[in-house]
Amino acid sequence: MHAGERVFAIADGMGGHGHGDVASAVAIGALAALEDGPPPEDPVAAIEGAVLEAGRRLSELAERDPALERMGTTVTAMLWDGASRFALAHVGDSRAYMLREGNLYQITRDHTLVQSLVDDGRLSPDQAARHPNRSLLLRALETTGAADPDLSMRDVFPGDRYLLCSDGLTAVLDPEALHHVLTTAGEPEEAVRRLIDLANEGGGPDNISCIVADVEAVSS
Repeated sequence: MHAGERVFAIADGMGGHGHGDVASAVAIGALAALEDGPPPEDPVAAIEGAVLEAGRRLSELAERDPALERMGTTVTAMLWDGASRFALAHVGDSRAYMLREGNLYQITRDHTLVQSLVDDGRLSPDQAARHPNRSLLLRALETTGAADPDLSMRDVFPGDRYLLCSDGLTAVLDPEALHHVLTTAGEPEEAVRRLIDLANEGGGPDNISCIVADVEAVSS
């Protein structure tokens, strides 16, 4: 991450007949506005505000066109403070991962039925990965306008590598495959190409979107 790159976001739309594309574009548009002006004093409040604004825009669109009432989107977004921290907002089943000192960590939690069953001890992670309803969302950004994203503030360190991706990637590639690519690919663009190629080779059953961002330096 360096000057000029402040917002990194994935939005995976749902709703069918192109409506998912509309929802995801609205979310990305609201988040992109965070690139304007100086870094916010409160990045968590700023990124939450952008997600809430996206929800408001979705609600307005549905009021004008009832055919859009059932559209929605996941959102997983990072807002860098320009120094050594970033705010993370997440709703849905897209994911964010952090590679630090050779170890890969999933830093978001899926808002899905199967994840809730894993949390309750009723399914193992392996069973969840194969569950036929693994993509059934319990929370997303929808036209109700009500947004309830998970929010956090995280420290970054030089050498960190971050992956934001839709479930079209993680439905095909397991954490070991993600780790291998992220630790062996040189530039972020190479990592993205390799991840998408592998997911397509594995069947590519859904939209595959991913962003890889490296932390080159931080300032105090």
